[in-house]
Amino acid sequence: MRIVLLGPPGAGKGTQAAQIACRFGAPHIATGDIFRANVAEGTELGRAAQEYMDLGDLVPDEVVIAMVMERLASDDCEAGFVLDGFPRTVNQAEALDRRLAGLGTPLEAALSFDVTEEELLRRLAGRAAAQHRADDAEQTIRHRLEVFAIKTRPLIDYYARRGLLINIDAIGPIEVVTKRILDDLEGNRRQR
Repeated sequence: MRIVLLGPPGAGKGTQAAQIACRFGAPHIATGDIFRANVAEGTELGRAAQEYMDLGDLVPDEVVIAMVMERLASDDCEAGFVLDGFPRTVNQAEALDRRLAGLGTPLEAALSFDVTEEELLRRLAGRAAAQHRADDAEQTIRHRLEVFAIKTRPLIDYYARRGLLINIDAIGPIEVVTKRILDDLEGNRRQR
């Protein structure tokens, strides 16, 4: 199973990626983990990313794409993967498509997590309090939601045009949302 998860911060992508990856025996690949590993290992890509992160800037697409493509070349990704946090731009999605087409292993689905802004703010505020995350302060949350709307929403249109988009109602208990996802993925497989 080769899928990507799309949705705003707090939509439950990380939680559900772990559930889906476990169910299909595929690695859960989170770009944040890739960034941290490359920085910690002092790789060339990690040093390049660190320069941008130190300035508070977004890491350029070419650096992000290179890191993710390197990770996807790992043996554990041969049978599939669950991508969480990549792609974030249409340029990144196109790079992923080119890579997968070259391998003859196209993407199977793009799951778009639908959550109300009220619910996102509630979840992120709770996460900020529980985990002491500075990136979940209310003003930062609102900014991250705006960035998502501008930068990432075009991906939803991109995957819809390609017939890969599955909208997921991401409100409810974790196990209920997981069941919705698995049911939708199974229905999507039957239609192909």
